[in-house]
Amino acid sequence: MFSLALVGRPNVGKSTLFNRIAGKKLAIVDDTPGVTRDWRETEGWLFDQQLRIIDTAGLEENFDDSIEGRMRKQTEAALEQADAILFMVDGRAGITPLDEHFAAFLRKQNKPVILVVNKCENSRAADAGIAEAYGLGLGEPYAISSEHNIGMDEIYNALMPHIPKEFRDDYDEDEDEDFIDEETLDELEGNIEFEIKEEVIDPEKPLKIAIVGRPNVGKSTLLNSVVDEARVMTGPEAGITRDAIAVDWEYDSKTYGKRKFKLVDTAGMRRTSRVQDKIERMSVEDSMRAIRLAQVVIMVIDANNPLEKQDLQIAEHIIDEGRAIVIAVNKWDVIKDREDKLEDIKWLMENSLAQIKDLPYQTISAKNGKNINKLLDRALETYEYWNKRIPTAGLNKWLAMMESRNPAPLISGRSNRLKYITQIKTRPPTFALWTSRPEKLPDAYRRFIINGLRRDYKLPGVPIRLLVRKSKNPFMD
Repeated sequence: MFSLALVGRPNVGKSTLFNRIAGKKLAIVDDTPGVTRDWRETEGWLFDQQLRIIDTAGLEENFDDSIEGRMRKQTEAALEQADAILFMVDGRAGITPLDEHFAAFLRKQNKPVILVVNKCENSRAADAGIAEAYGLGLGEPYAISSEHNIGMDEIYNALMPHIPKEFRDDYDEDEDEDFIDEETLDELEGNIEFEIKEEVIDPEKPLKIAIVGRPNVGKSTLLNSVVDEARVMTGPEAGITRDAIAVDWEYDSKTYGKRKFKLVDTAGMRRTSRVQDKIERMSVEDSMRAIRLAQVVIMVIDANNPLEKQDLQIAEHIIDEGRAIVIAVNKWDVIKDREDKLEDIKWLMENSLAQIKDLPYQTISAKNGKNINKLLDRALETYEYWNKRIPTAGLNKWLAMMESRNPAPLISGRSNRLKYITQIKTRPPTFALWTSRPEKLPDAYRRFIINGLRRDYKLPGVPIRLLVRKSKNPFMD
């Protein structure tokens, strides 16, 4: 596990940040300098990334056997255990000679150092503290307030480039196994025997499911209903959820058997133009990150006002990220004319979300726990489609059939032949198509191929990507 050491002079707020990332009050926090004397460690989470956090004693300029000198030795021992260092200074007090002394010490360490200026809940203090911190020579400083939970996203973004892939919680090695790079892609043309690697879905690996939607559509209520406990706070007020909350849970499906889930409840997402509050903006960014890291996204909509403009924008973002999507039509218990309402929803999905045909949906009542298992089974079904592999030989017979039914438009009286197709990736299903003149293949014809793949190979509810490549000239060496 990737380890991060928190260092700085006494009373700059290291223990407060330690407790923040740990998610519990493990370290004593007090205004008295030097409360922490030994270094302690624990596991914690910074958004979706699990870390080993090391809280150190305040750095003191003492090298003898006094308490302060022994504290310094403890801190140096902690740094040896760390993969990266977070150096914290006090934005209210400004940069002190002791900060400068230890900045020089940290510059000699062969480890990444992230410089943060704490206690910057006041914008004026933040500006002054940041300006002074640049002089420490440790790169760009980041303004945070560990007490007020401000700037955690800044730490996350600064830290992630230093975390190796094998330590990243969002890194799934299996997802990259079938990836084909640009250089070798065109070598596949004509290879009927090519197949991407077959993968058996591991039931022991948690399926990452993000629950997203507009504010107050019932996302948190749905998560509580799934796990059958009041795991997250709910209420009639919009915007109660601010952080993306991950919950590990096991689902016993009659159809798919036992599966482990990592369910992520997210903050409600409003139109960007309406987001003025800094905390809400951070919450929305956290929700976007949850979508990117998910495998299946359950988008909750309100049956009373289904698929409003913001719903459509959220759905488009999910599709652009290549995630599998299931629509949960919530608050179905209060709908009276259900047949008419369902027809309206189907029409809206067909016409407003034309990128994906046959979007899977499930009417539910999160409040009453109605149809929750059906929703989860739809999520598992869509996940299997998202992982689907199609044999190359059959694909090319299918392509010949599609071309015979509806050839690509002629170019100056000459045909634009479809030469070869193969699947090059799953999650989402991605195909490469070789043709004589790819730049002349209209978007409408590309949609014709994509819709045919979705229809004939049963791929509802998942994005399909089609890369069109230029075919080799058989008369050239």
